[in-house]
This record gives sequence, C-alpha cells and structure tokens, in this order.
Amino acid sequence: MDSNKKLGLIGKNISYSFSKKYFEDKFQKLMLKGYSYSIFDLPELHEAEALFADPELLGFNVTIPYKEKIIGYLDELSDEAQKIGAVNCVRIENGKKTGYNTDAFGFEKTLMLHKKPHHQSALILGNGGAAKAVKYVFDKLGIPSLTVSRTTEINYTNLTAETVAQHQIIVQCTPVGTFPNVEDCLDFPFGGLTGNHLIIDLIYNPNYTKFIINASEKGAKTVNGYYMLEQQAEKAWEIWNFQKK
Repeated sequence: MDSNKKLGLIGKNISYSFSKKYFEDKFQKLMLKGYSYSIFDLPELHEAEALFADPELLGFNVTIPYKEKIIGYLDELSDEAQKIGAVNCVRIENGKKTGYNTDAFGFEKTLMLHKKPHHQSALILGNGGAAKAVKYVFDKLGIPSLTVSRTTEINYTNLTAETVAQHQIIVQCTPVGTFPNVEDCLDFPFGGLTGNHLIIDLIYNPNYTKFIINASEKGAKTVNGYYMLEQQAEKAWEIWNFQKK
C-alpha cells in the first residue's frame, strides 16, 4: 500500500533552512516515492499540535527557538535528549512522539575531526539547546568546559582575553551572525586567540561568520557548522527509518 511519509522542520523564522533541500535531494537519490519534507514556520509552538494530528507525519526536526520547549509536547525522550534537556529530532510511531538529540552526535563527529591533543578545555558561547548538546559532548569526553552567556557568571561583558587564552576550544552556539544579519558578531575578546585555538561556529549560513573571520585573523583554526548539520541530519534519517525502540 502506497502511503505518504511526511517529514519536516519546526522552528521560527526558518525560511533559510538547509534541511528541506538536504532531505529532498536524499529522497531523489534513493528514488523514494511518497516522501515529503516541509518547513513548519510557527510563530507559537502550540500551533504544532495540529501537525501532530496528521497520521502521515513520520517525524520532524526541531530548531531555534523550540528545542527545549518541544519537550512538553512529547511522550518519551531518548537518554541523550533527557540528559541534554533539548530535542532536535522527533519520531512518531503509532501516535507516540519520541524526542532525540542528534546535535550531540553531529557535534562530536565535528569535534573529533579537528581536535588536537593540546585542545584540553573549552568555552561554550551561549546556553540554548545547541549549547546544551555541545556541553553534553564535552562532559562525555571528559573535556572541562565553561559556559559563557548573557546570564552566566562569566558573560560577554566580563570575559577576558586571559580566560580565552586558557581555553583552546571555543564553540559559538548562538544565532548571532546568521543570515541575513551577517555583520553581527558577539562581543568577544578576540585578542586572547592564538594559532593553537580551535574555533567551531555552529552557524552554517553564511559559511564564514564575522566571528569566524575575526578568529581566523588571529591565526586560529576555524570550522563552521555545515559538517555537524549533515551528520545530525543523517542520524535523524536513521532514527525515522530504521531504529527500533
């Protein structure tokens, strides 16, 4: 019996999303009929309840600003999602909605590709859903990390170049600098960066944020969020299609 299999992305102001094209290319490559991937741009999360009523909805990704709020609408969480406190992938099976976090998988793959032995401690910039997944990975790998956000003890106004110099992995987890606001940049003491630093900016659009450009001018190794995005998308695909609970 042919049935439609619907997937999509829930978020707010997300017309620029990578996911739709990524999955549509995948359907084409695998010659899958009846699959679709839609953008669900929701001003308020409660509007998602109408989507959940669709029996053809197989699952969906979740992005800013709903990665934490979506948890209240789900029936079950994977171990990672529970520990992280954020969900970016939901699978629906017989009406049961299970939340997963594939950001952690994608970030770990990215980190292990670029990390060198001298990269011993990390600064995490931001404390939203993506930052929580990043912290989970550092904890799992035994890498000490310090979170810097507007509301933490060390914040963007009192973060010093000395502190930056002491933490040789810096992960930029905020949306500051995302298209179309490509001139925006976090207030950050770039003077503390050296050629020994690894800078990972989770933004993928644009390829080179102001943050990455400023960091590379100090000689730091810089990486954007594209590989992490691909990896988390592949993991989501696996969850929707193959993983048995």
